[in-house]
Amino acid sequence: MDADHIGELMEGLGKAAIDAAAVLALAPAQQKNDALAAAAAAVRARGAAILAANERDMSGARAVHLSGPRLERLRLDERRIEAIATSIDAVIALPDPIGSTIAEWDRPNGLKIQRVVVPLGVIGIIYESRPNVTADAGALCLKSGNAAILRGGSESQYSSHSLHECLAHGLQSAGLPEQCIQLVPVTDRAAVGYMLAGMSEYLDVIVPRGGKTLVERVQKEARVPVIGHLEGNCHVYIDRDADVRMARTIALNAKMRRTGICGAAETLLVDRACAGTHLGPIVCDLLDAGCEVRGDATVLEVDPRVRPASEDDWYTEYLDAIIAARVVEGVDAAIAHIARYGSAHTESIVTENRATAERFLQRVDSAIVLHNASTQFADGAEFGMGAEIGISTDRFHARGPVGVEQLTSYKYIVRGAGQVRP
Repeated sequence: MDADHIGELMEGLGKAAIDAAAVLALAPAQQKNDALAAAAAAVRARGAAILAANERDMSGARAVHLSGPRLERLRLDERRIEAIATSIDAVIALPDPIGSTIAEWDRPNGLKIQRVVVPLGVIGIIYESRPNVTADAGALCLKSGNAAILRGGSESQYSSHSLHECLAHGLQSAGLPEQCIQLVPVTDRAAVGYMLAGMSEYLDVIVPRGGKTLVERVQKEARVPVIGHLEGNCHVYIDRDADVRMARTIALNAKMRRTGICGAAETLLVDRACAGTHLGPIVCDLLDAGCEVRGDATVLEVDPRVRPASEDDWYTEYLDAIIAARVVEGVDAAIAHIARYGSAHTESIVTENRATAERFLQRVDSAIVLHNASTQFADGAEFGMGAEIGISTDRFHARGPVGVEQLTSYKYIVRGAGQVRP
C-alpha cells in the first residue's frame, strides 16, 4: 500500500476514534462492563477459531525462523486463551475510575473545587508478537474510557484479528461504537510511522509493547507522549542473611519460569559473605534447568559449565535462558551495581534481615522493588490491577504496571454562585 493510501487509512481510524472516545468517555460503568463480559464470553466461545488463527501465525513465524523466545510469546493454547478471558474478567471486577473525585475543597470566596478523574482520550498501542496484548490493551482502554487504536506485529496478525473480533462483538452487543477499539488492518510498517509522526491530531498518548528496537523507535519518532519501558534488565540480589532454600527457589523462578517476559531476572547478584553456602546451589539449579550462566571470576569457580561474563553482559536483557552472575561486597555494592547497569524496571532482594531489606527497598530507584519474592510478579494482574499494557519505567505520569488507573488523567470542576475575581 502506498503512502497516500496509508495516510487515508490512518486518518480514517483517527477520526473514528475521536468520535468514539467522546461517546465512551460518558458511558456508564455497567455498559462498559457489559461489553467486556460479552467480549470474554466470545473469547471462550471462539477458542477453536482463535487457535486456528494462531497456528496460521505460528506457521508463518517458523517459516521465517523467528527466534525461540518470540515464538513462545506468540504461541497460544487452550490455557492461554482461558487466561486471556480471565484477564478480561479481572478488568470487569475493577472499580470504574472515570468520574470519581480524587479531592475536593471549598475556597474562602465560596468556590467549590473538585479534582475528577477523566480518560486520556485516544491511545495508540504498538506491540509485537504477543497476541494477548490485543485483548488486554483493548479491555483496559475500554474500562478507562479511552478509545484505542491497536497496531499488532505482522507475525501475530491473524491471532490479533481473531481476538479483536471478540472485542468488537462485545462493544456491539453493549451498544457502544465498534470504533472504540480499532485494529490497524494492514501490516505495512508505514502504518507505524504514520501513527508516530502523523496522528498527533488524534492520538493523546502512545504505548509501545515490544523489544528494544521497537521502543527506541517509538520514543525517538513519536509526536505525542509515550508511556513505556526500553528494557527489563532485572536483578535478584541474594543477601548474606537469605534463607538458602528460599534463595534457590526465588532465583530459579525469577529466571526460568518464563524467560521471555520483561520481568524475568537477567542478573544474579550474591553477597560474598554467603557465597560459600548459597552461590553453588543456586548456580547449579540454574545450569541443571538449562540456563546458561555467565559469571565473574568467583562464579566461574563454582561449576565448569559457567562461562565468563563480559562487561556487556551486565547491561543485557537476554529474554532467554541466560543469566549473568556476580559476587558483590554486600547490599550497598548490589545497589551500586543496579544503579549502574540496571534499566529501572524490577529488582528483588532475598534476605531475612529487615533492616537490609528496607535499605534495598528505599535506595533502589526502580519501578518495582521486591523483598523475598520473584521478579516474575512484575505485572498488573499479579498486583490486583487486572490486565496491564506494560511496565513503565518513566517517572512522569505512570510508573510500574500500566493498568486502568494509569490510563486516566483528571480535570478540575469549579462550582460558584456568581463570584468574580476582584
